[in-house]
Amino acid sequence: MNIAIYTLTSQLHDEKAVAASTREFLGSLGIEYELKGADYADYGQSVLSLIYVRTGGTEGIFKALLPQLQKAGKPFLLLTSGTSNSLAASMEILSYLQQERLEGEILHGTAEYIRRRIALLERVALAKQQLRGIRLGIIGEPSDWLISSYANRIEVRQRLGIELIDIPMEELLNALPGNVEPGLPGAERIYWALKQVVQDNRLQGFTIRCFDLLSAIHNTGCLALARLNSEGLVAGCEGDVPALLSMIIVRALVGLSGFQANPARIDPETGEMMLAHCTIPLDMVERYELDTHFESGIGVGIRGYMRTGDITLFKISGDLSRRFIAEGTLLRNESRPNLCRTQQVIRLDNPQLMQYFLTNPIGNHHIVVPGHVATLLDELLKSC
Repeated sequence: MNIAIYTLTSQLHDEKAVAASTREFLGSLGIEYELKGADYADYGQSVLSLIYVRTGGTEGIFKALLPQLQKAGKPFLLLTSGTSNSLAASMEILSYLQQERLEGEILHGTAEYIRRRIALLERVALAKQQLRGIRLGIIGEPSDWLISSYANRIEVRQRLGIELIDIPMEELLNALPGNVEPGLPGAERIYWALKQVVQDNRLQGFTIRCFDLLSAIHNTGCLALARLNSEGLVAGCEGDVPALLSMIIVRALVGLSGFQANPARIDPETGEMMLAHCTIPLDMVERYELDTHFESGIGVGIRGYMRTGDITLFKISGDLSRRFIAEGTLLRNESRPNLCRTQQVIRLDNPQLMQYFLTNPIGNHHIVVPGHVATLLDELLKSC
């Protein structure tokens, strides 16, 4: 069971009446849970632990429990009803937590609101649990032009639980099966070599200094990355670690691939912008075409056509101190010859956010995610 509910009850209240009220209130929420009652021995071990403040007069009980509850290292979620001074007691408890510089939230409102809020918090908690212990490879260093796209490994490990693993480019080159050929056969060999590196290093994702492949073996990793992402592995380009972290967060939170792309042009007044790159996860597109890599004119690039509609644009900084999250619409796909092969024209819902790209961007690559998921992303990142 993902959700455990613990209770706080004053002895001044009639237990029979409180129990009946509890059944009615919790039943109205329509969620699956395990009722732990007043036994806090395993508090914090479930994905989501809720403290149902059943009555007033429970503030002192909570204060006495706090040293034990703090060991879980999680924000305190105070579930409240509209009876028996439940809300008043919860407000006093939350105020005390804030004085102690501890995080908490009161879950109160209509049954529908509380149900939606719990569902969101459960989803975020599951994603944070999934991120813990993930190993991400950096194959080669970030490309020379990505002068701001490094990561603070300590922050990433402590706040997300992710380990960043350095892997020399030579390990990938040595894993290439047979003689690498130009065109599609060579792109296939890069795919199998990357799978071998992933297996050998027990990775859940990686980013690769892919332009080095152009000179080393006269081919690209675009097709390999498109396939690997569609298979559930998170694979990023150019050694861009913040972009990779953004993509793995998306995968854990909403179970979707993300399109790593760079803005090619923007219109600050309308909120429209063109994003482009030479690879896109194959599970994100309705159809695709094979072309050459744009900058070099060699190897295999991907021109993917994604379904138009709702999208979210996302990027987190390498030290996790900043994030950009904006919802919008994919208006159309284009295929101009003077840009990277996959090209998307999107419009942000809030045109004022376009100034971010001109005044305070987090590097150049940003992640396009299908659907409107800004609330989920924001909720996860504010708790990390």
